[in-house]
Amino acid sequence: MLRSSRRPALVAGIALTLLLTGCGDEAPERPPTETVSADRSSPPLPPTFYVDPRGAASWQVTEWAQEGRAEDAATLRRISTRPTARWLVGDSATVTEEVSEFLAGASRSGQTPVLVTHNLPQRDCGRQGQGGAESAGAYQDWIRRVAAGVQGRPVTIVVEPGAVPDAVDRCVDDVDERLDLLRDAVTVLGSTGSARVYLDAGHPGWITDGARLAAALRRAGVAEADGFALNVANFVGTPQNVTYGHEISDALGGTTTFVIDTSRNGRGRYPGETVRSAPSWCNPPGRALGADPTTDTGLERVDALLWVKYPGESDGACRPGEPESGAWWPEYALGLARRAG
Repeated sequence: MLRSSRRPALVAGIALTLLLTGCGDEAPERPPTETVSADRSSPPLPPTFYVDPRGAASWQVTEWAQEGRAEDAATLRRISTRPTARWLVGDSATVTEEVSEFLAGASRSGQTPVLVTHNLPQRDCGRQGQGGAESAGAYQDWIRRVAAGVQGRPVTIVVEPGAVPDAVDRCVDDVDERLDLLRDAVTVLGSTGSARVYLDAGHPGWITDGARLAAALRRAGVAEADGFALNVANFVGTPQNVTYGHEISDALGGTTTFVIDTSRNGRGRYPGETVRSAPSWCNPPGRALGADPTTDTGLERVDALLWVKYPGESDGACRPGEPESGAWWPEYALGLARRAG
């Protein structure tokens, strides 16, 4: 779970650095991060997102039906029949094959898949243990392997949930390297020519200064992306995300569009900071599935509503008996589905 271009360039770069750091100390020199030139047109918005028939909810439905839990199986179909994202979290040896296989399945279905890259060094700032690529070079290699799996097929990609807000929070060792790596990732993935790329921007309860967040998004390459993503793996209601998204978009010039993760925001955020002495962003009770994924949002500047977080996967072992982060939790999934509107 994720928490609650130089003179015009030199002058702009100094101003943005001061905005992020809050001080006037001169940053040390560093070797430039390798990038790929961005020169592309955005692919069209997809008519239909991909429903993966091998998702956890699908086999759970089958298992419960065989056990006689027909009502629960029927309820859980509210998840198994909806398009959800595939998260890519590492392993350079297999990621090209994983991406290619996933996109091939979507292509056979005539649908467009959603991918999430989540493998930056120091991802999550240690909130859910350690993870991510071992170095900047390893991450750049991994991103290129992800791009190699696309092979000109349509795909929507959400880039590194939480990475920009974490940079604004300065919980990473090297903010400049983090933002350089994100810009490189956006450019490499966009250069496939068939991917719509959205750079994650957190949620309304995280970075409250929209102008400061927008400055970081610029440095991270949002101008080369198709927009930004909000509410990934969180519970904030759609109206609040739309308002927040417009604030960020306005700070970026007023034309940047965005997507919203509605997988679990049907009842909004939990009304409190903690639940049984653990943070309420982690597996809060009483939540519900949100609006179905669609590009027909009827909302200004909102390209799509997506299910980015897989509903029913744990946010972490925050309380006794709760599964580790990313583990399938059927009873929590069932509760989300039961309470859906």
